[in-house]
Amino acid sequence: MAGKPLPVQDIQPVALTTALGERYLSYALSTIMSRSLPDVRDGLKPVHRRLLFAMRQLRLDPDQAFKKCARIVGDVMGKYHPHGDQAIYDAMVRLAQSFAQRYPLVDGQGNFGNVDGDNAAAMRYTEARLTDVAQALLDGIDEDCVDFRSTYDGEGEEPVVLPAAFPNLLANGAAGIAVGMATSIPPHNVAEVCSALLHLIRFPKATIGKLVELMPGPDFPTGGELVESRAAVEEAYATGRGSFRVRARWTVEKIGLGQYQIVVTEIPYQVQKSRLIERIAELLQEKKLALLADVRDESAEDVRLVLEPKSRNVDAKVLMESLFRQTDLEIRFSLNMNLLDAQNVPRVMNLREVLQSFLDHRHVVLVRRSKFRLGNIERRLEILEGYLIAYLNIDAVIKIIRNEDEPKPVLMKRFKLTDVQAEAILNMRLRSLRKLEEIEIRTEHDQLTAERRDLNKLLKDEKLRWERIAAEIGDIRVKYGEKTALGRRRTEIGDAPAEVAVPVEALIERENLTVVCSEKGWIRAFKGHLEDLSEIRFKADDSLGYAMRCESTDKILVFASNGRFYTLAVDKLPGARGDGEPLKLMVEMGDATVVTIMLFKGGRKLLVASSDGRGFLAPEDDVLAQTRSGKQVLNVGEGIEAAACCLAEGDTVAVIGDNRKLLLFPLAELPEMGRGRGVTLQKYKDGRLADVKVFRFADGGWWRGGQETDLRPWRGERAQAGRLPPPGFPRAKRFT
Repeated sequence: MAGKPLPVQDIQPVALTTALGERYLSYALSTIMSRSLPDVRDGLKPVHRRLLFAMRQLRLDPDQAFKKCARIVGDVMGKYHPHGDQAIYDAMVRLAQSFAQRYPLVDGQGNFGNVDGDNAAAMRYTEARLTDVAQALLDGIDEDCVDFRSTYDGEGEEPVVLPAAFPNLLANGAAGIAVGMATSIPPHNVAEVCSALLHLIRFPKATIGKLVELMPGPDFPTGGELVESRAAVEEAYATGRGSFRVRARWTVEKIGLGQYQIVVTEIPYQVQKSRLIERIAELLQEKKLALLADVRDESAEDVRLVLEPKSRNVDAKVLMESLFRQTDLEIRFSLNMNLLDAQNVPRVMNLREVLQSFLDHRHVVLVRRSKFRLGNIERRLEILEGYLIAYLNIDAVIKIIRNEDEPKPVLMKRFKLTDVQAEAILNMRLRSLRKLEEIEIRTEHDQLTAERRDLNKLLKDEKLRWERIAAEIGDIRVKYGEKTALGRRRTEIGDAPAEVAVPVEALIERENLTVVCSEKGWIRAFKGHLEDLSEIRFKADDSLGYAMRCESTDKILVFASNGRFYTLAVDKLPGARGDGEPLKLMVEMGDATVVTIMLFKGGRKLLVASSDGRGFLAPEDDVLAQTRSGKQVLNVGEGIEAAACCLAEGDTVAVIGDNRKLLLFPLAELPEMGRGRGVTLQKYKDGRLADVKVFRFADGGWWRGGQETDLRPWRGERAQAGRLPPPGFPRAKRFT
C-alpha cells in the first residue's frame, strides 16, 4: 500500500463564520499583546524590548565600542524577533533619533535620519550601542527580578518585561495600532514624572489635579508650545483619552526700516519640516496666504524657518494665526493610554493608574532582586564559614586530604561540614592558605552578614521598601533634572490662546470674480468682473441661469427646492475652463433643484416661501450652512417644494400664483423664524405659488420692464386670494 495517503481522522463540520471568528480573534490577540501595544511597566513593545536585550547580550554598554547595526538586527531577527530585518532596523533607528525620543535608548553613530523626514542610512553603514537610559531599563535583569520565556524557536530565553528603573512609558511616550484599538502617549519630562511618582508614594490616593500640577503636560523632544487649558489637560489625564494642542515657537526679528520677519525656531512633534515648507509653498501658490510673501528654510543643526510678511503693516499675530489654522505649525497630539497591564490585559488607564503600575512593578522587582541577592549571600556565607573552619583546623584538614582516599566524607563527618563546604575546601588553592586571605574572608563574612541582616529587614518592612524605591526615583530625578542638558523642559507650557480674529483677506487673496451658474446647475467662476455675458459658452442644451459679480473672499447661498440653504466659498469654485461642475456634486442636494442663488453679505433678512403659499422671514446669518448637507430652513411636506426666495429689502410683499392672481401686503405681517413652514402668504383654490418679491411701495416699480403708479387695487392683507395683475405683466408669472 505504499504511496496511498492515510485517511484523515476526526473530521468535524464547523460553520465558516465560527472558524473565521476564532482565527481572527487569535490574530487580533496576537497583534495586541505581541506586537502593537506597549507594557505599562517598561513602556516597551516586544520589538524594542528584544532589541535592548540583544544589545546587552552583545555587551554594547555605553562605555563600550559601537557595533554595526546589521549585526544587531541579525541577532534580534535570528534569536528573538521572527520578522523582517527592515522593520527591526526601523524600530532601532527610532530609538536613536533625538527628535523622536525624548530620552534616546540607542546611541547611534552615522546617519540616523533627520527632522526633514530623510531616511537613515542602510544598516550596514551605521553603528549603535546602548545609552545610560537603556542601561537603567536593563539594570538587574540577571538577578531574577523579571520572568523569562522561551524564544520563538525554543533555543533560548527572553525577558517578558524589563526591570525598568527608568519610567520609560511616560518619559518617551508610545504609539501603536492594533486590531480594534490603538495607543498614543506623548513624551514627558522625566524629572516631572519622578516628582509625581514620589508624591504618589507618599499619598497613594493623590488626585489627578495634584499629579497634573507636578507634571503639567507633555514635553516633546522638538519643543514647541503646549496651548491647552488646564481643565482640558486634567480631563485628558483623568480619563486616559484626549488631545493636546501644540504650536510652533516663533519670534519676530526686526530687519530695519520698519520691516520685520518671523522666525520659527521649533516645530510641533512628528511634523516633517520639509513637508511643512512644501505645504506653506502650496498655499502661497494657491493664493490662500494673502498676508505672507515668502518662506525660506535657513535651518542648520537647529530649526530656522523664515516667514516674510507682504508688508510691514501686517500684524504678526494675525499672520501666524492664519498659518496655525492652515498648516502643521499647529497640531493636535492625541492621548490614548490604552496599555497592557501586569496581567497582560489591554485597557485604558488614567494617569494615576499608569504611575501606580510603574511603582508596583518596581516594588516587585525590588522584592525579587532582594530575595535573589539574599540567596546568593546565603550560599556565599555557607562557603566562607567552611573556609573559616578549615583555617582553624588547617593541619588536620591537610592530614585528612593527604592520607584519605575519599577525604570529602571524612571532612564532613569530622568537622560537621555540608557538601558545599567540603567541596569548596577541597577546591581551595594552596596560596589561599595565607594569613592575609583568612583576614579577607573574615571581613567578607562580616560584610555579608550585615547585608543579609539589612535585606531580611527590608523584606519584612514594606515602609522600608517604599523608601528604597523613592530613593531610586530620586536619583533618576537628580540625574535627569532641570540642571542637566537632557532634563531641561523643552516644550513651553502656555494657556489656551486668546481668540485672534483673522479676516478672510488673511486666508484668501482678494480678487474680482464673476460667478456664473447655468440653468441646469453647472457653476464656475471667471476672473474679473465681466461686462458682456453673451460671450460665455454653455452646453448645447443649457443656458445662462444666474450670474453675479463678487470677490474671491465672498460666499454664495444656494436655496434649493428641498427647503435647504447651501453655502459655497467662491474661492473653492471651479475655474472658467470647461463647463464648470454640477452643483449637486459640490453639495449634498440629492434630487432637489436650485430655486435661487445669491451673494451672502450678512445682516439682511430673506423671505422664503413654499409652493403651497406659506412662508416667513429668515435672518441671512442664520441660514449660513457649514456642511455639504446644507441647513434645513423651510419645512416642505409631501408634495410641497420650495418655490421662491428673495431679499426682504422694502416694506411690501408681492405674491403671485400660477393662477395669475396677484396680492400685495405689508412686510410687517410676516413673522421672523429660524425654521418652519411659516404663515399663509396667499390663499389658493386651484393653484400654487409662482413667485414672491419684496419692494418699496412708494417706488412703485415691482417687475422687470413694467411700471405701475397706482398699486392700491392689489393691496390687501396677508392670506387673501388677490386679483389679476395689471396689463403688461409677464406671462411667465415672474417679477424678474
